[in-house]
Amino acid sequence: MTTYRDFHARSLSDPEGFWAEQAALIEWRKPFAKVLDAAKPPFRTWFAGGETNLAHNALDRHLATRGAQDALVWISTETDETRRFTYAELHAEVNRFAAALAAQGVGRGDRVLIYMPMVPEAVFAMLATVRLGAIHSVVFGGFAAASLAARIDDARPKVMVTGDAGSRMGKRIALKPLVDESIRLSTSPPAKVIVCDRGLVPVEMTPGRDLSWAALREQHRDAKVPCTWLESSETSYILYTSGTTGKPKGVQRDTGGYAVALAASMKHIFCSKPGEAYFCTSDIGWVVGHSYIVYGPLINGSTTIMYEGVPMRPDAGIWWKIVQDWKVTSMFSSPTAIRVLKKQDPKFMRDYDVSSLKFLFLAGEPLDEPTARWVSDNLGVPIVDNYWQTESGWPILTACPGVEDTPRKFGSPSFPAYGYRVKLKHEETGREVGANEKGVLCIVPPLPPGGMTTIWGDDERYVQTYYTSFGDEMVYTTFDWATRDEDGYYFVLGRTDDVINCAGHRLGTREIEEAVQANASVAEVAVVGVIDALKGQVPIAFAVMKDASKVATPEGAAACEKEIMATVDREIGAIARPSRVCFVTVLPKTRSGKLLRRSIQAICEGRDPGDLTTIEDPAALDQIKAALK
Repeated sequence: MTTYRDFHARSLSDPEGFWAEQAALIEWRKPFAKVLDAAKPPFRTWFAGGETNLAHNALDRHLATRGAQDALVWISTETDETRRFTYAELHAEVNRFAAALAAQGVGRGDRVLIYMPMVPEAVFAMLATVRLGAIHSVVFGGFAAASLAARIDDARPKVMVTGDAGSRMGKRIALKPLVDESIRLSTSPPAKVIVCDRGLVPVEMTPGRDLSWAALREQHRDAKVPCTWLESSETSYILYTSGTTGKPKGVQRDTGGYAVALAASMKHIFCSKPGEAYFCTSDIGWVVGHSYIVYGPLINGSTTIMYEGVPMRPDAGIWWKIVQDWKVTSMFSSPTAIRVLKKQDPKFMRDYDVSSLKFLFLAGEPLDEPTARWVSDNLGVPIVDNYWQTESGWPILTACPGVEDTPRKFGSPSFPAYGYRVKLKHEETGREVGANEKGVLCIVPPLPPGGMTTIWGDDERYVQTYYTSFGDEMVYTTFDWATRDEDGYYFVLGRTDDVINCAGHRLGTREIEEAVQANASVAEVAVVGVIDALKGQVPIAFAVMKDASKVATPEGAAACEKEIMATVDREIGAIARPSRVCFVTVLPKTRSGKLLRRSIQAICEGRDPGDLTTIEDPAALDQIKAALK
């Protein structure tokens, strides 16, 4: 039997031989000429010269052997519906929508922006886009019009796809008005908007621009659209993620490397066999949804379960009922979701037969030991913690039970995944740290297949952002702290930069600060991420008002806080709303004017604020402490 240690070692010592074997897990229209071209670091090309297509690997290649098997099962506790699509039926729906997109002039390299709720049509749109060789950019339905407009202007989509509304806890959230406003705000609006109307809220269509999904589907009912074969390095999608500047980063993904990485991960990490049901509770607006609701399971020939709803509706047993009803063998969720369920009676787990479930995978933010132990004990299923990023596309640190079921430690995502040469580097000197010493988690290039290839439209920003943190060597920086114990197990501690990991969603403090300052009453603001027992981290804002008298009374402060939160909702979306807005008359800064965010964060968390010899006004820290009270 191959040990994981040997498996990982070979992936580093013989990357070309190793990944050539993994590449056999997908189908190629044209064989690749070279497994790895890393002549211009940190850029690299995997499977150079090979031609393939994500939609072909997710659908067409399965038709002969599993055309009648369920490919996609959509369950909504918001609308009390279940819809099932076999591989043949999903293939037909994707062809219809691909024809609809092609009729609007969408072709190879064009962008399609998808802003939709968790409905099957969102999956059709993603697969139809890549079928044509076009590039999709899925934007999470919780973002507001201004954030959506920024992504429109960066991606410059030819077509936008949206829905009438999403639904959460029975509350309808209209999307089409946000789309209309985002287009009004943008400088590079799409020529056409395709609207999927499921009758949740009234929809106002713009003549000449807006098109009905239902009408297009009927028009192209019998369409058969051939796959556009892409060279392995050609772009499959753009997915925006927060950074330390206000401008979102468009993570750019290739085609061949991504397909191979996902196929290999379904086998080696997630232990899902073709024909088995795989349930990922994420949203398609995030990278986990891209990789493990849509592409990974379908490339693997699994049945993917797509869920619209929350883990508490109709009750805290709904996810385990889905596991029972569909005989799910592998499930992927987040620590935050489990912490929500942890507040409920564990009988909701025991009420259902989850004996089909082999593993529960958890990722999104650091998984604390008590939560891991609670769900493991009550579910009776092994828990596999894994750590990764939008940028990586699949796990960086994880156990790989498909290779060897190594012992796991609660609170640790185990070891580097195959293909990753991980280093923990001292923040200042760059030296590799020793056992149990905190360091910055870095990856020695080249990144393995599936990792981001660049930032959309900005190669220089890609290099400057990710590869220049250390002068001694060029390494990819994750911007996360971690330690490694004497046994080689890694423990992720949190961010080194000004990005907040809130319930698995990355939020840039600068983005939130800019949103707060859109409120005309705010003169200055600092936003920091603070440890939270449920969400991992939450943002707290410290604001200086132009007119301090507005917040001189508790009633005035409460009114201003409410107004500022509404501004953030409007500018970014409720996902970025601070948990608190505290009011001060001065913010702590160095004499050169730099905000001391780390010191503010330390005070919020009850820690030592550190060296303050360069602070301009020490009394500012006292204001932070007073405001928190």
